[in-house]
Formats: sequence, structure tokens, C-alpha cells
Amino acid sequence: MNNFWILLKRFVPPYKKYVGLSLLFNLLSAVSSLFSFAAIIPILQILFGMESSKSSYINWEWSDGMSQIGAAIKNNLYYAVEQMVAYTGPQMALMYLGIFLIFTTAIKVGTTYMAMFSMVPIRTGVVRDLRNQLYKKIVSLPLGFFSEERKGDIMSRMLGDVNEIEVSIMSSLELVFKNPILIFIYLSVMFAMSWELTIFVLLLLPFSGWLIGRIGRSLKARSQVGQQQTGEMLSQIEETLSGLRIVKAFNAEHKVQNRFAKINENIRLTFTRMNNRHNLAHPVGEFIGTVVIAILMWFGGSLIINNSSSIGAAEFIYYILIFYSIIQPAKDLSRATYSIRKGMASLDRVDMILNTENTIVEPENPQPLPSFNSTIEFKNVSFRYQTEWVLKNINLTIEKGKTVAFVGQSGSGKSTLVDLVPRYYDVEEGEICIDGINVKNFRTHDIRVHLGNVNQEAILFNDSFYNNITFGVENATMEQVMEAARIANAHDFIMATEAGYETNIGDRGSKLSGGQRQRISIARAILKNPPILILDEATSALDTESEKLVQEALENLMKSRTTLVVAHRLSTIKRADEICVLHEGRIVERGKHNELIKLNGYYKRLVDMQAF
Repeated sequence: MNNFWILLKRFVPPYKKYVGLSLLFNLLSAVSSLFSFAAIIPILQILFGMESSKSSYINWEWSDGMSQIGAAIKNNLYYAVEQMVAYTGPQMALMYLGIFLIFTTAIKVGTTYMAMFSMVPIRTGVVRDLRNQLYKKIVSLPLGFFSEERKGDIMSRMLGDVNEIEVSIMSSLELVFKNPILIFIYLSVMFAMSWELTIFVLLLLPFSGWLIGRIGRSLKARSQVGQQQTGEMLSQIEETLSGLRIVKAFNAEHKVQNRFAKINENIRLTFTRMNNRHNLAHPVGEFIGTVVIAILMWFGGSLIINNSSSIGAAEFIYYILIFYSIIQPAKDLSRATYSIRKGMASLDRVDMILNTENTIVEPENPQPLPSFNSTIEFKNVSFRYQTEWVLKNINLTIEKGKTVAFVGQSGSGKSTLVDLVPRYYDVEEGEICIDGINVKNFRTHDIRVHLGNVNQEAILFNDSFYNNITFGVENATMEQVMEAARIANAHDFIMATEAGYETNIGDRGSKLSGGQRQRISIARAILKNPPILILDEATSALDTESEKLVQEALENLMKSRTTLVVAHRLSTIKRADEICVLHEGRIVERGKHNELIKLNGYYKRLVDMQAF
């Protein structure tokens, strides 16, 4: 429960007004229910003649003791009922008492509804805030975090675990705010009526609480296992959908079906055990409550029969009604407790993301970067993802307006090198400077506003051409979008679609060819108009015809810009101002195309292999 109160401190403060209203209405509901029950006593007295008229009015003052005041109020209420019976007759008195019962019950149900009504904004608002915080955190985390985590498991935490928090924890808020008030008021009245009976009852309750607690203790562990398995299943689904072409090509449908069926069966078994324990709590609680009432009726009835009780028969029935009204809130509170335990497992999984430290630390006093003016410098830069060094002692200066290309075998560190400039990762050793200032002294937003990216895989969204091209660019006009598309050789095929720039391109641009997707991503970079451009193997996955169109678009994009090019197809970088050849994380050769050919080294061998 400690984590539950921490959760309330984290999320509930913005909703203090609704918490106050809920507590107020719950208090009014508890008091009105006591008055509605109290009407039972005179009704029983009238129906069964349990007591004859024997009360007389007693004067009292606030200076009297509380016990005397309580006795006087009780006596005067009896006196009023007796006078009403004497003057109006038993039938009219029953009618008036019935009207009083209806009135107090109406107040009770009305305040109960208002208490529930006040809880809805808290429940929905807290879940909304949690989703927003989780999404904001995921967007802000560095790329390295996602290389260590499964996308399916992250999706499971955002959807399944947050939903479990809503179902298990937030739905229990009403019970946590309401039931302690009811239990406290009812117990206070029970003590006022007969402290002997109440103490006897309290001696019986700890056993039931212990038994229900034993049932709920294992729910958190079971729930955590279930959510982890759900994450594995979502990962399996995501991988299958992404690689469906390969699954079919290798006739592996049966293999992935068996793997999915195994995960699905494990989930079924886990949730079966968890639900069985969850369902056991209610019948056990109801049975224990019935046993306690039976014992109470025997004990209290014996006292009344032997004239050893401080309350009469009608009051004893009222006492039992109050006690019976405590049982349901107590059971609900127990159910809320083990439901919260179940939800805390999901909260722990969500907190794993929320508490993840962002390794890309923003500077406390950032320096401004209004424009890019002179150079990008790599000074003794070394970097590793885990233990193996990917880059070793890189020294390089890229002047404004120049095009520098990076080539080498796969795994030599080309893409990692250019990813360090926008601070997708931070260097382990050395520093990267823009205009002579370490990039760690700038806000990442200020660095990236001057950068444009075109990657090997054109990353597009399930939206229109217009929204994909204007992604990240505010207030772009249609004329500017069309001009960017023309420069990227994309305008003609866009206009050939049914709705032009408002045509939806499908999931990840699935309705487009590879070359068309790449030209849309180039148009997006053109519209942003950045002074620094990063091209990461932008043409390596294209056929020759598409490559020609995309290469023309890239040349249009690269004009008057500082460009960092990662290339596998060496024919696309012959005109680069400088080519850096990377091998096992080091720059082993650098120069223009013709100069590197004359060296007859790594670069010459790469060119010869591609020519062959």
C-alpha cells in the first residue's frame, strides 16, 4: 500500500477539489444511511409492540457531558415517536416513518452518486496524465534505450500496463476514499450503542482480514509475470507483421504459429491462476461475514434474553443492520487492497520506463546556437555501445558548405559517427564541436534544428503527403510544400494520385515504391531547409532508375549545405570534397576520390569490388 500512497502523491494533487467533494459526499452518505436505518427501530416497536409508551421529554444543555446529551437525544426521539403514535394512531405513524425512510434513503443514494461522480475526473485524469508522462518519456529517451528493449514490450507497458493500472488501482480509488469513512462512522455508532458487543465483534475480524490478505499477497507477482508475457506476445506480433514477407518466403508460418501458440498458452495459464485467486476472495469474505453475524446474533441475543444487554431487541436489530452494512465496505476495502497489489505490478513496469535515466544530459546553462557559421570538429572522439569500441580516436574537421563522405565495410562505425553530431548518442571520450563549442553545451533541440536527415529507410507516417512533408515544420504553405516536392522530383507522382497532396500514403508509406518514399523524405528535408545535412546510405536500397531520380533530388538538396554522407554505393560520392575511409572504428584513409584511388589502399579495393 505504501507505493499506492506514493502514486496518489504523484498524480492526485491536481484533483484535490474532486477529492474534497468525494469525501464530503461520502460523509453525507454515511450519516444519511444511519438515519434511514434508525427508522427501523420505531417501526418495529409499533408493529410488534415491543415497548409501550413510557418516555418523557428531558431538557438538556451543551454544558452537559456527551453521554448525557446522547442519552437525552435518544430519549427525546423515542418520546416524539410515542407522541406521534398517541395523537395520529399507529397506521399514520407508520406512514410518516415510511416517508422519513424514503427521504433519508433518497439523500443517501443521491450523495452516493455525487461521491462516485466526483471520482470520475480523478480516475480518468490520472490515467491520462500517466499516459502523457509515459509517452513524453519515451519520446525523450535516447536511441540507445530502444536498442536494448523490445518494441512490443514497450507497447505492452504503454497499453496493457496502463490499462491494468486504471482497472486495478484507479477503480479502487473510490473504495479507498469511501469505505474508511463508512467503517469509522458505523463503528463509532456501534461503540456508542454497545461497546461490549463491538469489542466482541472486533475480536472476530482479524482472522478474516488475515485470510483475505493471504489470498491477495501472491497477486502482484502473478500479475507482473502476466504483463511480461503479454509484452513478449506483442513483440512476437510486431516482429511477425514487420517480417511477414520473410515468413512467407521461407514457409515459416508453422514455426511462428507454434511460437505464438506457446506464448499464448503461458499467458492463459498465468491469468487463469491469477483470476482463480482473485475470484476466491469474494466467496471467502462473504462466508466469513456470515459466520461473524451468526456468532454475533447468538452472543447479543443471549445477552438480551438474560436481560444483560444495555440495548433492547429493536436496537439490537438496528445494531445488526449497521454491522451488516460494515461487512460490504470491509470486503470492498479488502478487494481494493488485493486489486491494488495486482495493479502495482503494472505500475512497477511503467515506472521502469519513467525512472530510466536519460543519458543525453541537457546543460544547465545552455549556450545559444542561432546559426551554423564555420566548422564541425571531431576531436579525439571514441565511442562504444557496451564494451567493444565502435569508434577510436577520430579527428576530423568539416568546414561549412563542404561535403564529406564516410565509406567502409559494414560495422566500421560510419552511421555511428554521424549519429553523434545530433547527439542521438554522446561520445565516451573526446568531444564534438560546432563552431568551436562542445555540442554538450547546446540544447539538443538547438542542435537538431540546424540538421536534416535522409536515411536508408525512409521513415514515413500513416498520413497524407502534405503532413509527411511538413512533419516538424510549422506553418508551411502549400506553395512551399509543392516547391520542395518539385526539387525532390516528387511533385509529379504525388499529383498523379487521387487526392494529390492529401492522399494517405499508408503505414510507413506502404502504398509507395522505395524510390517514391525516399523522395518524400528528401522533400521533407528540403522544406526544413537545414544548413547541415546528414545522408545515411540514402540510395543504397534503390534500383538504378530510382537511384538516378533520388540522386538528382539529393544533389538539389545538398547545394550550399554542409553535408555528411554515409555511402555504400561509391559512385554517388565521387564529387565529395573529402572521403573518409573507416576500418574497425578508425579513419584509415582520407582525400578526394582520385587521390584515394592513387593510394591503392582500402578505398581502391572497395571501388574495385563494386566495379566487379
